[in-house]
Amino acid sequence: MRLIALSLLIATAAAAQTAGRPAVRSHITTIDIHGKGKRVVLSVDRLFEAPNWSPDGKYLLVNSGGALWRIALDTKPAEPVKIDLPQLSGCNNDHGISPDGRWYAISARGATPASVVYVASKDGGNVRQLTAQAPSYFHGWSPDGKWLAYVGQRDGNFDLYRISASGGVAERLTSHAAYDDGPDYSPDGKWIYFNSQRSGNWDIWRMPASGAGPNDARAQQVTRDEYEDWFPHPSPDGKWMVFISFNKGTEGHPANQDVMLRMMRLPGAKLKAPSIRVLTKLFGGQGTINVSSWSPDSKKFAFVSYEFVR
Repeated sequence: MRLIALSLLIATAAAAQTAGRPAVRSHITTIDIHGKGKRVVLSVDRLFEAPNWSPDGKYLLVNSGGALWRIALDTKPAEPVKIDLPQLSGCNNDHGISPDGRWYAISARGATPASVVYVASKDGGNVRQLTAQAPSYFHGWSPDGKWLAYVGQRDGNFDLYRISASGGVAERLTSHAAYDDGPDYSPDGKWIYFNSQRSGNWDIWRMPASGAGPNDARAQQVTRDEYEDWFPHPSPDGKWMVFISFNKGTEGHPANQDVMLRMMRLPGAKLKAPSIRVLTKLFGGQGTINVSSWSPDSKKFAFVSYEFVR
């Protein structure tokens, strides 16, 4: 199995690079909440993105070349093993593992020309399409495993939605004319944290898990400094939140940027001015921490940094 996985990795390396994106070496790395104890799990001349740490702590789920891969954390050397998903194509970097570890949420093209959200059992079977409209991109499981939060572009605007993990009608959570993205649940299930451009800059916001309400009146701004903040991820123990910060004026969340991973205390019921610290600086951006990558014990998280391959 190891030799097969490694052969697949080498044979398809060129195909794994995103169209129009320069070839890169990916460094899949774990780091502790103090910004120390870095461990490079895998370095390879191929584009890997968006690690999810499994709830049992045993592996990372990543995407590359339109497919999903598992990387066992107790295997040396680490070797990605492809997950068989014959019904899907174009899996992107918005994916996640259910709290019980039994299901994957997957953003992929499948039978559609643009991304929609699917769920599949961890062995790749029982694939079900959840979202009817495209494009839709998954970002967070509710802690009870009943809901999936995602971002969808509708009528030219990106807003946030949720849908039952068993399927059904999607519920719209935000309606502001600004671009919203990256929804992820607090571990108590009360809040959804997200990033938005509604303040004029990209900042972290939150809203009740049931939605921002009429005119988004229940949305609350969390960060408000000079950086462009994306993809907030609360830790499983409810103490911390990590997110990625781009330099001021950066549009969207592009690849191949000098960025920072920053952390702050997860807010309580009443917001206060946050104390934010830099955990690490790196070359990354798109693909670094699009989705939650916390270890189940909340002591570490995983990310991907990149360097150009000459």
